[in-house]
Amino acid sequence: MNWQETLTEYAAGFIEGLVHSGVKEVVISPGSRSTPLAMLFVEHEDIQVYMNIDERSAAFFAMGLSKASDHPVALLCTSGTAAANYFPAVIEASLSRIPLIVLTADRPHELRDIGAPQAIDQLHLYGRYVRWFTDLALPESGKEMLKYAKSSAIRAASVAKGVLPGPVHVNFPLREPLVPNLQQPFHPDSNLSYPHISEGYLNIPLETYKEIADKCSTIEKGLIVCGNIDKPGFQEGVLALANSLGFPVLADPLSQLRSGTFDKDMVIDCYDTFLKSEGANEKLKPELVIQFGGQPVSKPLSLFLKGIRESAELLIIDGSGGWRDPNRAGTHMIHCDETVFCQQLNQLVEKKDGSTWKRLWTDLNRRTKNIIKSYIQSVSDMEEGKAVSLICDLLPPDCTVYIGNSMPIRDMDTFFHTNENNIRLMANRGANGIDGVVSSAIGAAVHCRPLFLLIGDLSFFHDMNGLLAAKLQKININIIILNNDGGGIFSHLPQAKEGENFELIFGTPTGLNFEHAAMLYNGQYTKAVEWEDLTVSIREAASNEGLNIIEVPTDRARNLQVHRGLWEQVSREINKYLQSDEIC
Repeated sequence: MNWQETLTEYAAGFIEGLVHSGVKEVVISPGSRSTPLAMLFVEHEDIQVYMNIDERSAAFFAMGLSKASDHPVALLCTSGTAAANYFPAVIEASLSRIPLIVLTADRPHELRDIGAPQAIDQLHLYGRYVRWFTDLALPESGKEMLKYAKSSAIRAASVAKGVLPGPVHVNFPLREPLVPNLQQPFHPDSNLSYPHISEGYLNIPLETYKEIADKCSTIEKGLIVCGNIDKPGFQEGVLALANSLGFPVLADPLSQLRSGTFDKDMVIDCYDTFLKSEGANEKLKPELVIQFGGQPVSKPLSLFLKGIRESAELLIIDGSGGWRDPNRAGTHMIHCDETVFCQQLNQLVEKKDGSTWKRLWTDLNRRTKNIIKSYIQSVSDMEEGKAVSLICDLLPPDCTVYIGNSMPIRDMDTFFHTNENNIRLMANRGANGIDGVVSSAIGAAVHCRPLFLLIGDLSFFHDMNGLLAAKLQKININIIILNNDGGGIFSHLPQAKEGENFELIFGTPTGLNFEHAAMLYNGQYTKAVEWEDLTVSIREAASNEGLNIIEVPTDRARNLQVHRGLWEQVSREINKYLQSDEIC
């Protein structure tokens, strides 16, 4: 067997192992050292190939694909700093538990650490942010090496989508010449067995369920907190449990519990606003909290949970066996599949009748929602809070909304209220950064249509390269840019009082005209300077093809004024209500 045949059999065997493991998509950035893998991926009829020139954008695009499809996605680049450009997305995928199979081509061992071009140290490049790393052997012929290549791919996919999903890194050293033989490169060998992977989930003993059920039966003042979680069956399971226990559910916008046709009687969606009231914090202290999912967006909720560390038990349920307790308030870490936990516990608890505790939470929630709606209706100028509120009302049923970090995700927490429209919300809340959001959303838009991206101007600028994927891949996406010309969230933080250097260091206005970005990438563009412009644009957006950008210019100082005015009015009226004779 000559070198070309050896190279082809080895690389093709690895790809066959990925396909056997359920990998259906690969994102490739162009390069020389990755030639054999790239060419063979394109030849495989069961793999969808996406070309993305910018490695940083490519990695976030792959992460969006994986997040939306809930399947591992392969990611391929050449050697050198191309691999380093994957790092931000690898970090986000690791913290967000998104399965990625990162394939980095590399120089062979004899060209490492001697000054060869485009050769960096790629061993353990991503440190502890990957679930598994391997530096593959150089291609060799023979049945044993073919089995090694295939089993390595199967192991990589298995670890990536395991109990604790996340990225894995396979480093692929390759010698020249790099062009494979494309004459029937794939030859499934029935005599070569594949390792069979049996997948399972974490669970706890029945006795532990009984202990928790007994504890819950003695408690009236209980809460369920749901952060970022998007798992099959969880909505029904947690809401059935909440109804049985009589525990209100504080539902983060990314919990997928605010929108759908299910019963939302126990769902509390305005806690972020009314927990800013000290009076509400005192009145609403629970005895027990059951928490699911990632860290909620809401800072008032985080402070609330931190404030009950000495007075309440906090059960943190994590189906991936992680440690999600930034407030150090957890009293019990329970490593158990979240849906299974809800279903099993619900079978053991006795259903409670309506309680004063539940009525207090739901009444506060209803009153706060009414105040928010009334206050926002009184705002006449183009302001971000009102813009987000209007967008939420206009979103079409069965759409997906990808949300940028900083102010957009916080405004969605405030203004996206319970509805029947079955809207799925997504965001990059692992590292909570503003980078890569455009690319992630475009990747998700492949599987989720229609998709809206709600993003701030700095985050949009940070990842404008990502727009090329929408153009080249002909992906439909509607991008709504809330443009306050700078870092709006910093106006809400203590450093805003340092007026002399605030704009230079934190405000960072750019004065960019995003219409030119739309033109560069063949997109449609609308500037919504009146409420009617925004209304028409959103209503037309779901039927638009390709890239559609809607820019909403706002004023940072006015946004701050409106937000603070809303919070002050809610706190004032909620405190007044809590001191009245209306509550028991």
